[in-house]
Amino acid sequence: MEKLKTYTQEELNEILENHKKWLIDNNQGNRADLSGAYLSEADLSGAYLSEADLSGADLRGANLSGADLRGANLSGAYLRGANLNEAYLRGANLRGADLRGANLSGAYLRGANLNEAYLRGAKNVPFIPMTCPDEGEFIGWKKAHVGIYEVLVKLKILEDSKRSSATGRKCRTDKALVLSIIDLKENKECSKAFSNYDKDFKYTVGEIVSVPDFDDDRFNECAPGIHFFINKEEAINY
Repeated sequence: MEKLKTYTQEELNEILENHKKWLIDNNQGNRADLSGAYLSEADLSGAYLSEADLSGADLRGANLSGADLRGANLSGAYLRGANLNEAYLRGANLRGADLRGANLSGAYLRGANLNEAYLRGAKNVPFIPMTCPDEGEFIGWKKAHVGIYEVLVKLKILEDSKRSSATGRKCRTDKALVLSIIDLKENKECSKAFSNYDKDFKYTVGEIVSVPDFDDDRFNECAPGIHFFINKEEAINY
């Protein structure tokens, strides 16, 4: 495993100062590259880190309260227990970031990429609308297989189906009616198909499929449930 980069406080202060200069005039200073940095428990409160690269950084327990992180790259960063109170994260890339136990009170997350971010147990999470409708019936799509062939399953999510999505485009439900199954190679209809993740889980046209151990925690994205997309093309390309 690659060792994370460490910095003295003086080195960190210099990086932040140069980044501030770069933000004002990109012909001066340098963009902060703190990717893969070991910054656990660091005090970065109020820091100007807009557009900085913090991908893969260890920021566990760090104080980022009030920090300007607009457009920053925090993909894959470890932010467990970090203080992000009032942090400005508009347009930040938090894809795959670990935010478990982080304090997000007052954090501004509009436009932030939270796909595959771990938010379970995060505190004071701002409202994040679900991708799927909160109520009513609607159509969902997912891939499955018949033998070695991929198929596209069209589902009707029912009125009383539980439904959720975490921070990305993928949704989950506890039950759905199978409307059709199409062989993606031959473009022909099939009567049944099997899950790509559970070889014993079968989809049959005209029947309702259900998952009894559906996890109600919406931020536990990979939890038990029937995973699907609202958009047909997203399901095909997944």
